[in-house]
Amino acid sequence: MSTDRSLDPHAGSLGTSLKPRHVTMISIAGVIGAGLFVGSATAINLAGPAVMLSYLFAGILVVLVMRMLGEMATANPDTGSFSTYAHRALGHWAGFSVGWLYWWFWVLVIPVEATAGALILNSWLGGEQWIWALAITLALTVTNLLSVGNYGEFEFWFALIKVVAIVAFIALGVLAILGLLPGSSVSGVSNLWDNGGFMPFGFGAVIAAMLTTMFSFMGTEIVTIAAAESPDPKKGITRAVNSVIWRIMIFYLGSIFVVVALVPSQELDASTGSYQYVLGAMNIPHADRIMDVVILTAVASCLNSALYTASRMLFSLSERGDAPAVVRRVSGRGVPYVSVLASTALGFVAVVGNYVLPEKLFGYLLATTGAVALFVYLTIAASQLVLRRTLDSEGRRPPVRMWLYPWLTYLAMGFIVVVLVMMAVLPDQRTAILFSGILAAATVAAGVLRQRHGTSSAAVDKSGETTAAR
Repeated sequence: MSTDRSLDPHAGSLGTSLKPRHVTMISIAGVIGAGLFVGSATAINLAGPAVMLSYLFAGILVVLVMRMLGEMATANPDTGSFSTYAHRALGHWAGFSVGWLYWWFWVLVIPVEATAGALILNSWLGGEQWIWALAITLALTVTNLLSVGNYGEFEFWFALIKVVAIVAFIALGVLAILGLLPGSSVSGVSNLWDNGGFMPFGFGAVIAAMLTTMFSFMGTEIVTIAAAESPDPKKGITRAVNSVIWRIMIFYLGSIFVVVALVPSQELDASTGSYQYVLGAMNIPHADRIMDVVILTAVASCLNSALYTASRMLFSLSERGDAPAVVRRVSGRGVPYVSVLASTALGFVAVVGNYVLPEKLFGYLLATTGAVALFVYLTIAASQLVLRRTLDSEGRRPPVRMWLYPWLTYLAMGFIVVVLVMMAVLPDQRTAILFSGILAAATVAAGVLRQRHGTSSAAVDKSGETTAAR
């Protein structure tokens, strides 16, 4: 499994056709999935209005992690992103483990999002849900195979629709709060303290809701992978990292504030979704159809990113000798087409499995990804601790630098460990941490064995260059 490209005439370099506007929009709205529009109702039910604290805590962690990742990515842009940095900082086993865990996470996102989209299309047009799920997946696979520019173009418009929808929702919400929205049956902010107060279920419920909200942020780091296929990766990553604070403040905290201010939290139905319920309370015509379109867009966006991200991580693993050499093959347009097809194939199998396998069994498969985000965040922090010392010793100052190094990095790591412990303690999170832990332990064991027996033919030097081992 050599990484020497001369051994494979079909191997090549990835394209660089992502435009600045693609990278910018991916960074602005790539993190916004259907979980915000629908899943936020579950978190609000758990914590009441204090769910804003849940989103705030989770958002702060994401800001810190993105700052750490941005420092490493602007110093050495790489499509393997944190997996490559873990390889350089912590050893071959770390890059191997976090790379495969991350790939597995996004492969399982494919059937989840495809099924969510199929439910909406089925309600509109009828037909078999599994056929719609496969059709959505196939359509986005084709766009990913044509060129990375196609992925960027689709994601640009998907993201733009999401941004417009959230901004419009917040604008309508502010008008309703001020009593200026004609026909609205809700106004004011009294729901923030009525019905049991701001924190009706205690601080423990805030933490429990945070575990739910935290995973809605997964995907923020995709921009560091995508930017490597743009003409100016450092500029795109710098802009994305610097804007992450206001993105979280506006899109998440702003929209959730509108929800909990206008309607009692206990009235929200997780199956309906918080946004749709509030729009209905404002008496916005066709609120259900409007949200169906927005949610379908969010689903397509997430599925599009899942296919892209899984394929690039698999390609990077192959570059380092940790995946079959064949997945390193690149088309004339710079697309790692074997990686795309391999990731999609498993996604297709999972889509079928979502309908064929018993619901409980598929739920166990999904549970294996429950803590992957936290494992990734912890690895990013540990890698940044090591690589920052290397950068300082070389006198290099990348455009993005972690604040208050190393103390904020240590604080973030401690917070992640506390959250993992809480997942093990809380009954409704125990299955996720158990299955995620088993998968992570098996993957790490495989990585350690691979490193110990020297089966990788790739070596990653301290400067960040990938070279063939002599």
